[in-house]
Amino acid sequence: MSDNWLLQRLAQFRDHSALVWREQPFGYDVLLRRVEEWRNALSRRGVEPGQCVALRGGFSPGAATLLMALAANRNIAVPLTTKVAAEQDRALKIAAAQWLVEFDGDDQWELSHLEPEHDPPLLQELRRTSEAGLIVFSSGSTGEIKASLLSFTRLLNGYRDRRATPLRTLAFLMLDHVGGINTLFHILVGGGTIITLAERTPEAICSGIERHRVQLLPTTPTFLRMMLISEAYKKYDLGSLELITYGTEPMPEATLKALHAALPGVRLKQTYGLTEVGILPTKSQGNDSLWLAVGGKGFETKIVDGVLWIRSSTSMIGYLNAPSPFDADGWMNTGDLVEQQGDYIRFLGRKSEIINIGGEKVFPAEVENVIQQLDNVKEVTVRGRSNPITGSVVVATVELHRPEDHAALEKRIRAACSGRLAPFKVPAMVEVSSETLCGDRFKKKRKVAIQ
Repeated sequence: MSDNWLLQRLAQFRDHSALVWREQPFGYDVLLRRVEEWRNALSRRGVEPGQCVALRGGFSPGAATLLMALAANRNIAVPLTTKVAAEQDRALKIAAAQWLVEFDGDDQWELSHLEPEHDPPLLQELRRTSEAGLIVFSSGSTGEIKASLLSFTRLLNGYRDRRATPLRTLAFLMLDHVGGINTLFHILVGGGTIITLAERTPEAICSGIERHRVQLLPTTPTFLRMMLISEAYKKYDLGSLELITYGTEPMPEATLKALHAALPGVRLKQTYGLTEVGILPTKSQGNDSLWLAVGGKGFETKIVDGVLWIRSSTSMIGYLNAPSPFDADGWMNTGDLVEQQGDYIRFLGRKSEIINIGGEKVFPAEVENVIQQLDNVKEVTVRGRSNPITGSVVVATVELHRPEDHAALEKRIRAACSGRLAPFKVPAMVEVSSETLCGDRFKKKRKVAIQ
């Protein structure tokens, strides 16, 4: 089978710890045995290669080894987590799932047979190649979930050249996210150990780093800001930590500089990837720099009118429920505006989020970076609102640590922005969110209820 190389690679680390779940270590030998047990169980239950199998659960030994078994068995895997329970039925219909494996909190599982209403042409196309498949869901700009179909076989082949680097790594993103899947295979192929925790609060993460001597923390800028605000990093010994990688959303410059000052001995690396094209190799210009080089083997990049375009050997086959985002030559317009200096680029923001005020452009991240540094501001998002005179005005939505007089809050936010930004970038309105601005994936939410 085409994916035997993966199991053979993992067999080289049989005597090492592969995964820590509920404080209990599981060796590579245990994981390999469970993969074989899964393959036998799927065969006995009538699950055939090419069939679409959804799995719903957390980052557990059962879910991780089932994902590997589905890849080896040339199935089409659909990882879901308990966070998308409300959308599960919708996701299962879009994916035309034929089977569902559900894990409970103790990693016990139950297999159900489903009757899909249709057989999407893209799934038929994948089956003809005899490759394993992977369907990953993400939220589109309209809020409707998008189903990306990838070749699991090609995705895994991208890890073949991974060198043995046995890092103890904390699992932050879940298995329903391309970042969580990347953590799973990137670390295991390198002979490392993945640490899973029951909670993802700053306190729990910092405690886990100390307890398990974690070397690598892959996370998000929003979580890192929460960690800095909580000062949890001061309460625990983080001396084992060597590298923090951050991605999935823009990193505020103020947060990066504060993080570098708080953890001067830790290397900070910006990552970049999209479900549609994969995770690109990156190189940050420095620990406190937002400039990075992107691209490498299997990836091509170009900048057109300030927007980053990518062509990849691991690009998805397509969306199951939306038009293809690729042009005739296989290039994808990421929608990310960048500026360039030699081999390095810096992300300015999504083109769709730029605010146009009387012909002048405002990047939300620039305004957010100023407001985030103010006392009592826990989080902030900036957007445009239609205005009949200027076209748009800047609106800032803040989440506060404690209640504050609205007039006084708006006055000091506008004063801080006026001192550092051009007049047209100063928020015309300040709103206070009645809910958290942090989503389940520890990214900013830009659609929230206002007080």
